[in-house]
Amino acid sequence: MIINQTCKFIIVKKSKLCKDVFSKAFGLMFHFKKPDYGLVFIFNNERRADLHMLFVFFPIDVLFLDKNKKVVDIKKDFKPFSYYLPKAKAMYVIELPVGFVGKTKIKDLIRF
Repeated sequence: MIINQTCKFIIVKKSKLCKDVFSKAFGLMFHFKKPDYGLVFIFNNERRADLHMLFVFFPIDVLFLDKNKKVVDIKKDFKPFSYYLPKAKAMYVIELPVGFVGKTKIKDLIRF
């Protein structure tokens, strides 16, 4: 479950953690159906976690969180076969179904 801690609002009820190299590398690649869950990427330290949408066939929303799980960048409607370099370093990256960021009015702190 991924929760907007500031507003006490559930963003998505289901989530999957990506801790190992393979799950981080593949993410949502080669999925043909939009997920009904959030994908949480966990890194060992804060970094500029640039993302690509190669072989992802639908748009998503992405949250970038620092080590305190505070939102430091948001990418809405991240299109298939595109690339994004975040504005800030992040320790956690959360991929969500497209439109969830706008619906939930994401604010400061996130919990998962």
